[in-house]
Amino acid sequence: MSKAYLILADGSVFEGMAIGARGKTIGETVFTTGMTGYVETLTDPSYFGQIVTQTFPLIGNYGIEREDFESKRSFVSGYVVRELCEGPSNFRCQGDLDSFLKSQGIVGICGIDTRALTKKLRESGVMNGMILSEGESDRLCSEGQIQNFLEEIRAYKIENAVKSVQTIEAKDGIGETSPSNSSNFTFKYSICLLDFGAKANIQRELEKRGCKVTRVPYDCSAEKIIAMKPDGIMLSNGPGDPAENTGVIEEIRKLCEWNRETLRQGQEKGCAIPIFGICLGHQMLSLARGAKTCRLKYGHRGGNHPVKDLKSGRVYITSQNHGYAVESASLPDFARETFVNLNDGTCEGVEYTDIPAFSVQFHPEACGGPHDTNFLFDRFLEMVKNATE
Repeated sequence: MSKAYLILADGSVFEGMAIGARGKTIGETVFTTGMTGYVETLTDPSYFGQIVTQTFPLIGNYGIEREDFESKRSFVSGYVVRELCEGPSNFRCQGDLDSFLKSQGIVGICGIDTRALTKKLRESGVMNGMILSEGESDRLCSEGQIQNFLEEIRAYKIENAVKSVQTIEAKDGIGETSPSNSSNFTFKYSICLLDFGAKANIQRELEKRGCKVTRVPYDCSAEKIIAMKPDGIMLSNGPGDPAENTGVIEEIRKLCEWNRETLRQGQEKGCAIPIFGICLGHQMLSLARGAKTCRLKYGHRGGNHPVKDLKSGRVYITSQNHGYAVESASLPDFARETFVNLNDGTCEGVEYTDIPAFSVQFHPEACGGPHDTNFLFDRFLEMVKNATE
């Protein structure tokens, strides 16, 4: 292995060994606490523009399994691990992690003190960083050159995140219907999945409950969605600052207002379309309804985040991946906070009293776990059932 360096915006330099593709990459340096699920992390579009640090010390021990991918490819900017396993062992293994990183063009680094890096990010907050390897790393020969790199690092900003992860090939301006759906099968419900960078397991969870899922692009209009006459609408996860997506937020607002007006006019209840939002979908639904969002110091990323159900008092362990949160105090009168994060008190869920809609900040579809809140898909489909029968 050749040398590689991770440079942070505050001037800190971590020396390690190069893994994955060689070269230079810049991104927001974040950490995730998951002990497993690195395949899902690497293929989650929500990590677009970020250099991902795994806090668990050994990564790659069970290799790469393509059936576990959350999207068609990886969108991370870089990858940081303490120790990379070069000899994975698992009956499902289809390749090693280093080869996968190379195939995806992901510049990575191993052999650094990820515990020290994580502590720095927890104290200082998320900061931009750069990974240099091989020829690029030779340029770190002088203090002056480091200063030039720092200017480049500090100037980096994630922009157009949702648009950048869009992979849907729209047909007639609509989208893609679940490829696993057979025309000979009778489905219970039709769900429109508004794709902001959707994890594949959201679609899988809906399909295994008997739903026909049509994924539509992030910029699909409210009018087109309503014209599809779906039984329910799913707002997916995705990357970046939710408030940046003003056009999408406006279309979600139109969907909510259409629901509200439909119910106000007393039309048959089947006309209202239940809405379920996850992560970025949760944030943008809240923004569409008049709430505000804020950026967290270092975000929530990992599979061990406790949230409390404010109605039952029960605590669930959840998987999370987000850098922004809904401000509880900004919620309108027709919204009720349903879940709260027990680590920092931030909003983890909202339900609306004027329309059939609710959302959560965490991931009930989490794969590989935890599965504590998977029941929320059943709650959504119960809402769909009540609206259509």
